[in-house]
Amino acid sequence: MQAPLAYLLVPSLAHNEAGHSEHNGRVTAIGAALAGVPRLELALQLPPAVPATAAQVTAAHTAGYLAQITKAAEALPPRIADPSTYLCSGSVECALEAAGAAIAALDAVLDGRARTAFSVARPPGHHAVAAAAMGFCLFNNIAIAAHHAQRNGSARVMIFDFDVHHGNGTQDLFYADPSVLFASTHQARLYPDTGAITETGSAAGKGCTINIPLPAGAGDSAMLQAIERVLLPAAVRFAPDVLLVSAGFDAHWRDPLASLQMTCAGYHQVAASLQALANTVCNGRLVFLLEGGYHLPALSASVANVFRALLGQPGHDPLGAGSKPNPEPDHTSILDAVRKLHKI
Repeated sequence: MQAPLAYLLVPSLAHNEAGHSEHNGRVTAIGAALAGVPRLELALQLPPAVPATAAQVTAAHTAGYLAQITKAAEALPPRIADPSTYLCSGSVECALEAAGAAIAALDAVLDGRARTAFSVARPPGHHAVAAAAMGFCLFNNIAIAAHHAQRNGSARVMIFDFDVHHGNGTQDLFYADPSVLFASTHQARLYPDTGAITETGSAAGKGCTINIPLPAGAGDSAMLQAIERVLLPAAVRFAPDVLLVSAGFDAHWRDPLASLQMTCAGYHQVAASLQALANTVCNGRLVFLLEGGYHLPALSASVANVFRALLGQPGHDPLGAGSKPNPEPDHTSILDAVRKLHKI
């Protein structure tokens, strides 16, 4: 019998730096929140992930980078990966486990054990580029998963990134690839200062990158309208075999690293909307991978709400709406511009 949801929890305890925003308490907090999700027993908890192989990693990254970061982590003390990204002696092993968890979650959907899946694993991945770590990310988990999907019968992959920061690494890796549709909602003019509307892909991949930069203060309404007015028609036109989601929860109004005002209730609606979208375009095949989210109560409650939505349960928002500007700033003109540019 097919489960409605499969999931993994990969806290990566050996990858940790005191005082850093991306620490090993993130997944632990999520695990505690999931204990309160109704009907969680209907979900399939997958066994511990098998670390991604070198072949799987180098589908997205260069062999030289894999060797370089492995050597850097083995140094005493380990060398920092980039100004915002730390390394510990166990960091590469943890990153391989996170990439392996993405593959395991995807496999559970592709082989029919579950209709949807969520890999709750760290470190995150969407900033990592082919030959460098960046922005807390060592390996690009969602890119590795996308290549794995294509090697296993899913020729056309759609990636949606709703982290508050633009997924520059994922965009770069598929910028010229017409077989992957990459779409991102993110706060405008925020790290890493990429993701302009005019970044639409190159060569054969022209038009297969869709960026929706949202103004500071945007929240649930903007996100849901972006899904309805941009993602849905783009997905129908592209006709993917599977939908992968870079699920960052740092657009929440309580998150310290940005200025959007999503709510936990909003993330429940987003998950339900994406499930409906997947049902429409790819027979329900939908996989979430954890990216950002650094206010633990907001992160854990928001992830729990995604689980609730995927299990058909009502949402629960212990934090309520934000104190940020309300009503939200205008986002209609941005969505109109994206629709016009992409002819959707």
